[in-house]
Amino acid sequence: MTQVFFYHGAADRIAAACALLGGAFAKKKAMLVFAPDKGVADNLDRMLWTHPALSFVPHCRNNSPLAAETPILITDNLDALPQDERLMNLSRDIPPGFSRFQSLIEVVGQDEEDRKAARERVAFYKERGYEVRYFDLSDR
Repeated sequence: MTQVFFYHGAADRIAAACALLGGAFAKKKAMLVFAPDKGVADNLDRMLWTHPALSFVPHCRNNSPLAAETPILITDNLDALPQDERLMNLSRDIPPGFSRFQSLIEVVGQDEEDRKAARERVAFYKERGYEVRYFDLSDR
């Protein structure tokens, strides 16, 4: 069964996602990032070029010719999956087919709309028997 992790209370949701992706890359763990909103995907892509300041987290879009050899992929479509280990959701909706992944990482900001959508996703996962683990980012 998919493990569900909620990282909530992030002052800057995209920066928090970048930090988590940097940690995954440092541990040599691939991550697929579901970001169907073009603005969110573009911001994440831009920030990953500079976060952290003295290093680079290799990433690209799922339609890039380098996708097969890049550990962090940003996608707006979960139909064709290069891996089924880790999915990061940067959407306010339930990612389609999330149960194919071993781990689902949700990143939630402090914005009320973001928090409301996250509460609805938590309820959805719990109703279906998924254990949800929480990590508070509000004091970072």
